[in-house]
Amino acid sequence: MSATYRGGEPVAEIVRSGFAESLHRGSVAVTDSSGNLLASIGDTGSPVFPRSSNKPMQALAMLRAGWAPGTEADLAIASASHRGEPFHLAQVASVLGGAGLGEADLQCPPDLPSDPTARNAVVAAGAEPRRVYMNCSGKHAGMLAACAANGWDLATYRDPEHPFQQLVIATVEELTGDAVESIGVDGCGAPVLAVTLAGLARAFARLVEAPAGSNERRVADAMRANAKLIDGTRGPDHRMMTALPGLLAKGGAEGVHVLAAPGVGAVAVKIDDGAGRASTPVALRALTKLAGYEVPADAKPEVDSLTWPEVTGGEQQVGRLRPLL
Repeated sequence: MSATYRGGEPVAEIVRSGFAESLHRGSVAVTDSSGNLLASIGDTGSPVFPRSSNKPMQALAMLRAGWAPGTEADLAIASASHRGEPFHLAQVASVLGGAGLGEADLQCPPDLPSDPTARNAVVAAGAEPRRVYMNCSGKHAGMLAACAANGWDLATYRDPEHPFQQLVIATVEELTGDAVESIGVDGCGAPVLAVTLAGLARAFARLVEAPAGSNERRVADAMRANAKLIDGTRGPDHRMMTALPGLLAKGGAEGVHVLAAPGVGAVAVKIDDGAGRASTPVALRALTKLAGYEVPADAKPEVDSLTWPEVTGGEQQVGRLRPLL
């Protein structure tokens, strides 16, 4: 495994009025349902920071630490990059309350909701940024709940040397098959662990193929059953998991996206310039073209709108983002 990500190949372009005005490069790893690498574009063997695509594995570590979420929705919000909508905030409060904790215990940065409607309502009400609004507050609440279940120190739960974070490292290494060689600080302040795209796809395949009742499967099932909690009413993960039952999807910052379907395999994408606008289309195109996932007829309009998103000009469609796979 190289210590430096070397970049990828052209994977998407923006076409406006028949003119290709922008190009995205990236890397794509495709595995089968057993985690074996089927296809590779760009550099899939060097480590990248998966950012929030690591969250399902962090949630698995919470369960392995002995956290007993009150509901599967609590487990889903701990795996989420929520948008600060009212139902998101209520679920974060449920996780904290179940552990006898409150918002003051969170150590993610204060923020405003990222959902436009929720954000406008907060601003109109004159409210200030809060930690619970931050899109990783569900993950932080779950981390705190796992620590509380073990009597571990709450004040240092973000420290990479903390017992909980050490368990996260061990969990990520087990599922990906990679050694974590680099640890950074994520946007929320928690550790972020560098793994390869091949390893990331392998980990998601293991989550969806795990036996029913296992902790791995429990994380995948909670996310799929509560898709709106994962990235909100308008989020692509919610839209994909609703349109394609059985699909597990989790995006991350800096152009990362991972999809997995039972019996098919998994796809992990990294867009070199960090553009999230290209990561979902490229991941979906890789799933259908390279992994062989067959989209049901009734889901095709939604999948097509996510795979070939419109480019507008003068309040009308004038082009599309076009995956180059």
